[in-house]
Amino acid sequence: MGKRLSKIYTRTGDKGETGLGDGSRINKDDSRVHAMGSVDELNSWIGLLVEQLISANEPGLTPMAGFLRGCQHRIFDLGGEISIPGYQIITQAHVEKIETELDALNQHLQPLENFILPGGSALIAQAHLARSICRRAERDLVTLQNEPEQSTNPEGLQFLNRLSDYLFVLARYIAREQNVEEVLWQKG
Repeated sequence: MGKRLSKIYTRTGDKGETGLGDGSRINKDDSRVHAMGSVDELNSWIGLLVEQLISANEPGLTPMAGFLRGCQHRIFDLGGEISIPGYQIITQAHVEKIETELDALNQHLQPLENFILPGGSALIAQAHLARSICRRAERDLVTLQNEPEQSTNPEGLQFLNRLSDYLFVLARYIAREQNVEEVLWQKG
């Protein structure tokens, strides 16, 4: 394992720069830093969702907490990838694991016939909030990928795309488990 932090503040970022994992320094408004920040924020929201799933104390939701806790480790890995240009940790196997979990949840749900809104319960809304943060992280990673001479792992983008899909289906599954009506969008 790398260096351990014994002192949290370093003052090295006081002038608007930050260090990357490879030792280089870039401005804090760089698209790479935006992507790292969105991935970090996603991990925090997923952590909150995990704790709320556990607190719900519903046996049908407990496995999702464990799965998402594992995803947090991979989200952290993705942040590491982004902080070291050219470095890759996330693989197709990570993407496929989410697909497997997503398919398992989705098989219990009725086909979606209308748009749904985030709500119905605090836990459902939390899953949708995590989904929307995941989508932002995905967009920020696309922005980084589209810049000249920027290196990112395509599996990282797939991972975020699949995770946001999982979070959407999880919100629907939570509604089913909590016996809560989904909030359907009403036109006009």
